[in-house]
Amino acid sequence: MDELELNTNAYLPLRDVVFHTLREAILKGDLKPGERLMELQLAAKLGVSRTPIREAIRMLEQEGLAVTIPRKGAQVAAMTEKDMEDVLQIREALEILAAQLACKKITGAQLAALEDNVAQFKAAAKASDLKWMAQADIDFHDMIYQAAANPKLVLMLNNLREQVYRYRVEYIKDDKNHPRLIEEHRQIILGLKRREKDYVTEMMKRHLVNQEIAVKDIIRAQE
Repeated sequence: MDELELNTNAYLPLRDVVFHTLREAILKGDLKPGERLMELQLAAKLGVSRTPIREAIRMLEQEGLAVTIPRKGAQVAAMTEKDMEDVLQIREALEILAAQLACKKITGAQLAALEDNVAQFKAAAKASDLKWMAQADIDFHDMIYQAAANPKLVLMLNNLREQVYRYRVEYIKDDKNHPRLIEEHRQIILGLKRREKDYVTEMMKRHLVNQEIAVKDIIRAQE
């Protein structure tokens, strides 16, 4: 917590600024699993009142990044295999459905945007910019959701995004995973171009399962 500094943004409410600051600290490992999130200490460290700290902690709990323990207060949540499996099982089912629908409906412009996204991820990886890589990965999948042209499905996937984010970042942290991720994205695009539903389904499933296996290994190592 010694390196914790408020990431100011004039366009966001203070609670959101505090939330993004704490979220980044947790994902980078500056705030460790089990570390207490004490309102007074964080407020003094970041130079804010306790109210935005309290609101930010509630937002972290919604993402599964923090948990409140009776008589102990809030602390950074540990990753568990069960939590990850629960979230990624839902993600796999919904993302495969989105990819199958997109296979029928995706446009040339949307395919071009996906190809540009692969180049963006490669640039982010070369720069070792974790936030940029994570956002590029989010954008890639969001484009497929939009191409599915099913607003209800998009809403469900968007609601899942925050719960997936921590596992996405853990996967991307290891640069050995980058070439595989890039190639899997390319193969998904290829299947969408060819309108090959079975191939797209297989590639999306492989993509998500590989992430689950890698993150499971990370969780076991941390335990």
